[in-house]
Amino acid sequence: MTDDLHRRSVVADTHNDLLCSVVGRPVERWSSYFREQWLPQLRQGGVNLQVLPVFIDDLYRPEGALRQTLRMIEAAHRIAEGNPDAVELCFNGADIDHALGAGRIALVLALESAPGIGEDVELLETLDRLGVRIASLAHFGRTALADGSGEDHTGSRLTRAGIAAVAEMERLGMLFDVSHLGAAGVDHVLELATRPVIATHSSARALRDHHRNLTDDQLSGIAANGGVVCVNFFAPFLHETDYRIERLIDHIEHIAGVMGVDRVGLGPDFVKEVLADVVMPCCEAAEVEGVPTDQFLPGLEGPAGLPLVTEALLARGWAEHDIAKVLGGNVLTLFRGQLGRAAH
Repeated sequence: MTDDLHRRSVVADTHNDLLCSVVGRPVERWSSYFREQWLPQLRQGGVNLQVLPVFIDDLYRPEGALRQTLRMIEAAHRIAEGNPDAVELCFNGADIDHALGAGRIALVLALESAPGIGEDVELLETLDRLGVRIASLAHFGRTALADGSGEDHTGSRLTRAGIAAVAEMERLGMLFDVSHLGAAGVDHVLELATRPVIATHSSARALRDHHRNLTDDQLSGIAANGGVVCVNFFAPFLHETDYRIERLIDHIEHIAGVMGVDRVGLGPDFVKEVLADVVMPCCEAAEVEGVPTDQFLPGLEGPAGLPLVTEALLARGWAEHDIAKVLGGNVLTLFRGQLGRAAH
């Protein structure tokens, strides 16, 4: 029953940093490496819709951030061009429906913190032309546009350039991603936003008091805005010590209880393989922002394990139609209505 429901549902993963892994290979291997290493995992997990964040490591900031941003965007295009039978780079809801109808995985490009643009908000249009359809303004720290959640003690809202970025993204039809944004920044965005927003990989602060998670007030605000919150699977963001799938389901249920079942999705943030690829073993940090980097939900270290979520939700007594919404139906509805739709 689990496998049948999972395969019948649209499964959307709104945050997998696999591009970081791909661009670490020689350019001529980008397409084939994706096909050999990541495509089997996505298929095993039943993924139909994959958001590809463009995350820029500290090594490239600030001088090389824009160049690395462009390399990662180019990698996504080459993945799609080199695997046309399996994936399709999508720019709007119609593209996604076309990919799904053809049995291909729909890929959507996103910027994570956008360090490459600095205060040059006009570059958002350039990146939009290249296919980017989702963006956030900060990671853990401070950018020219906003403060990340690691700077919450400053109480900072968006900068003047950040305010302009929100308006420009809404004009272009680029979804604003509040994941990683500081608490005051999330509130500021919700004051400014005239279109729905998304949290691509955030969990519930009421269950795990970490700055990377969203408070119930923030969840309610995003629900009122018409947005969707996609739950992060990273174990230390779900519980201090209990790293079992049951804690993930707790977060899904809590967020659904606050926002409604139509406002919840999955943003796994599968980082185990990516960290193994991009961090030198001799330099691997034991913690990032106060949480261990080597703890994962058993079976959910990568996309192949996604059917376990369906199984766990069924075990909790969830109705099949509600499970289908959480697996990807809600994200698909949001993308169909907003992605790439320029403001009139």
